[in-house]
Amino acid sequence: MAAPAQEDARAAVSALYQRHWAGLVRLAVLMVDERQAAEDVVQEAFAELYRRWPLRGPDATLAYLRTSVLNRSRSVLRRRKVARLYIPPRQAPNASAESAAVLSEERSQVQRALQALPRRTREVLVLRYYLDLPFAEIAQILGIGESSARGTSSRGLAILTERLKELR
Repeated sequence: MAAPAQEDARAAVSALYQRHWAGLVRLAVLMVDERQAAEDVVQEAFAELYRRWPLRGPDATLAYLRTSVLNRSRSVLRRRKVARLYIPPRQAPNASAESAAVLSEERSQVQRALQALPRRTREVLVLRYYLDLPFAEIAQILGIGESSARGTSSRGLAILTERLKELR
């Protein structure tokens, strides 16, 4: 059974939801110009209100909801803007099904060989060649010396190269 405070919060937020949901959705629609996104924004605002219950007073709750809806609407608009600015990388012409299968198998072999390496070696190689981090930063992240990071990378590449040669 829920605690009395939770029941009070649930009842109060439910009453606010019944009274103000439609108006807040209209506000959000005016901001984001899309009904589904607006409903999501308002739903998130009410969920956050429930988690923060109780607020200072009855006037504070409606102000909190309006502010939350406006802020969340701004976030939706920012995400849209970033999505519109994103230009996907140019796609190479589609390769044949055979070459795609070979490439997929080669990637799987590299991943299996990488997983077979010791944890520290794998971490150094991933940080160096996947994230393209300098050895100084790798050393700082892993809490090792820069020379250790360089040596581990060198040994790891040698092991990886040998294992991949064996597979061919």
